[in-house]
Amino acid sequence: MRCHQKKIDDILAELRTSLQGLSSEEAEKRLEEYGPNELKERKKKSPFMMFLDQFRDFMILVLIAAAIISGIIGELSDTIAIIVIVVLNAVIGFVQEYRAEKAMAALKKMAAPTATVIREGKPADISASELVPGDIATLEAGKIVPADMRLIEVAQLKVEEAALTGESIPVEKHIKVLHDEMIPLGDRKNMVYKGTTVSYGRSTGIIVATGMETELGKIATMLQEEEEVKTPLQKRLARFGQRLALVVIAICAIVFGIGIIRGESPVLMFLTAISLAVAAIPEALPAVITISLAIGAKKMVKQNALIRKLPAVETLGSVTYICSDKTGTLTQNKMTVEEVYVDEKIVRSEELRVRRHEKLMTALALSNDAQINADGKVIGDPTEVALFLAAQDAGFNKDELIKYFPRVAEIPFDSERKCMTTVHRIQDTGYKIQEEKSHASCIMHHVSFISFTKGALEILVEKSNSILTSEGLKGIDVEEILRVNEKMAADGLRVLGIAMRKWDSLPENMSPENVETGLTILGFIGMMDPPREEVKEAVTLCKTAGIKPVMITGDHPLTAKAIARRLGIIEDDSKTIITGKKLEELPLEEFEERVEKIQVYARVAPEQKLKIIKALQNKGQFVAMTGDGVNDAPALKRADIGIAMGITGTDVSKEASHMILLDDNFATIVRAVKEGRRIFDNIRKFIKYTMTSNSGEIWTIFLAPFLGLPIPLLPIHILWINLVTDGLPGLALAAEPAEKGIMKRSPRHPQESIFAHGLGTHIIWVGLLMGFVSIFTQAWSIKTGHAHWQTMVFTVLCLSQMGHVLAIRSEKESLFSQGLFSNKPLVGAFILTFALQMATIYVPFLNPIFKTAPLTLSELAITLALSTVVFFAVEAEKVWKRKKWKG
Repeated sequence: MRCHQKKIDDILAELRTSLQGLSSEEAEKRLEEYGPNELKERKKKSPFMMFLDQFRDFMILVLIAAAIISGIIGELSDTIAIIVIVVLNAVIGFVQEYRAEKAMAALKKMAAPTATVIREGKPADISASELVPGDIATLEAGKIVPADMRLIEVAQLKVEEAALTGESIPVEKHIKVLHDEMIPLGDRKNMVYKGTTVSYGRSTGIIVATGMETELGKIATMLQEEEEVKTPLQKRLARFGQRLALVVIAICAIVFGIGIIRGESPVLMFLTAISLAVAAIPEALPAVITISLAIGAKKMVKQNALIRKLPAVETLGSVTYICSDKTGTLTQNKMTVEEVYVDEKIVRSEELRVRRHEKLMTALALSNDAQINADGKVIGDPTEVALFLAAQDAGFNKDELIKYFPRVAEIPFDSERKCMTTVHRIQDTGYKIQEEKSHASCIMHHVSFISFTKGALEILVEKSNSILTSEGLKGIDVEEILRVNEKMAADGLRVLGIAMRKWDSLPENMSPENVETGLTILGFIGMMDPPREEVKEAVTLCKTAGIKPVMITGDHPLTAKAIARRLGIIEDDSKTIITGKKLEELPLEEFEERVEKIQVYARVAPEQKLKIIKALQNKGQFVAMTGDGVNDAPALKRADIGIAMGITGTDVSKEASHMILLDDNFATIVRAVKEGRRIFDNIRKFIKYTMTSNSGEIWTIFLAPFLGLPIPLLPIHILWINLVTDGLPGLALAAEPAEKGIMKRSPRHPQESIFAHGLGTHIIWVGLLMGFVSIFTQAWSIKTGHAHWQTMVFTVLCLSQMGHVLAIRSEKESLFSQGLFSNKPLVGAFILTFALQMATIYVPFLNPIFKTAPLTLSELAITLALSTVVFFAVEAEKVWKRKKWKG
């Protein structure tokens, strides 16, 4: 049995303590036995080891090898460029890992510094770290709960548990035994937990768990045990790097061997093979990825999504499930009056402005503790604020009405009675003014006092003997009222009854039994935290994009179902909804079979979020998870994309997340997914571009000897093409706008190869075409006696790659319909690369360096014409693709 199920006497006996508290000697013994009441951290990696770990990635090792080889053959500029890229990547990786360690530090900050305990019958203030199981501790408003406690005495205690359970409203506590073992944390109302805050009242309790044994400690354990999952891009690049290295080594060995067999100089062939190896490694790839992600992250901040870990930008494009909290993310995070039952019918809240139900509206305004602060904002309990605003919107101003109906007494709310009452005097002078100008005419002349009672409808029905209608007072039809109550509750509304009673004089006996009886029901109010208007559209967009939105909430299943229906998350199938209690009872295998069909989780505990994520990941899904509480931190860390709330989120959840929503809005996640897809598309375009270019260079050098031609390019040519074409044009692809219909396609499969959807085929055939055009240029030039054939081949290969980069800006749309200037950075990079290439030909002092010679006008014209072949071939491929997709 758990502590919430046990009687107070049984817990006192089990922990060998009493209401007088422990003795000092016993407390010291227990401190040695249980250890200090602190959250413990596992041994951390040193910052230096964290930094070294960044160089373990296979792609990075390949680049380091390329840098060493470049240095050996005298290409120091390449060596420096590669080293800068590698170190920059390592620094970014280190910063992300170092920041992730801060989640535990934020968790520790939640601990209370001191606690008030009863030791040997006397109160004492001690350090919270010295608390032990069996201590008797006291709490009051404003205090942080220092350890997990079973309550033994309460006085109107309310505890703010949002950080731990996700419950946005302070929870009222009691000391009764709860019999259900599987009851969620948020419903254990006879317990309080370490790290939560007392918002009202006071209490005494027995410390039942300290340190890592508390619920907060269990979260700390989960947070430290959960490993972050590698992003799809990291996984793909690791596989890509390994395969590429093997292919490059094989090709270089073949080129070197064939050259030697043909009688070429061993030194020249060695330098050519090494140059080819350096050219084949896309050393700009990490830089392009980093810059693409950084540009994307900057753009996302403007859209209210703050990226904490750069790879998360690209991961968003792979997301297949978005598991979202309800309160504040899918909804507005403010209680609002939606429906009102008055005059024997249900009316929408908007109709209250037209049909003036004076008595009910006056009751909402007066029997209310909400206030307008200096900034003009309404503050108070969320329910009271909703009632206050409903009355105000209907023209019933509390500040005006209170002048004529001052409050003279009240009976506060408590969980036993489930209602509260305020008593108001009716001012004679004020009444006359109101009869002419305001709504006080609803109150009878001879009545001196009036009381308003609000609370749970089933309780008010028992306390009332009449109901107000437009035809006057009527007897209560209990069955009809409870039927309407059930209907409103089934629509996800929180129902609150409002009643009144008139008095000739102020009651001498202000007990609830005397005042809260013989009431007249004025009506009842249906409230909810309504969905955000923009979220319904975002949910539709998700479904169009092949992403399943899932709601996870601590709220009641009926409320969750109503919101999910209104947003379009579910239709009518009840199998798509499951409660935390049922989830707890389901074996893991059975849950994994059902998990892809469930779209609403209600009344869930924090550890169950982790169970949901793991089950979806085991089914091959890619999961984004939102969270704001401490309880969400392990799930946020485990998710493929952990999304913390910027407004309501705790520091712990933010530190564990990959991304922070600055506006706590679900629609922002969908916009971020779109940006993630655009970024991955652009990274794929760069890989398509650079690998096709490298493929063209390899085919040119590899095939020429088989056709009886001399080696067409020198090492300096290969390295130059590699430098000017891989650099700026490749980086400019990062700025490419999103493709049309980007959110109408399904998410790419997390296991999908980076070369899927024809990318590998494109690299081979366009690379072969580049090689063929270059070799054709070489063969034709030699045959027709052009002495500058090598310069022509060099230029054709370089400019063919420029034509290629323009053609691959879109998978299917023509450059001519896109518009050349829709990516200005790429146009600039194209012009600069063209100018640099022309400089190697026509600037005299560069000729001996690059082993080039100035081309004649006719040679240049032929070279430029041949350089367009690749561009028009890829444009033709896109025409074929468009026809295929339309068909």
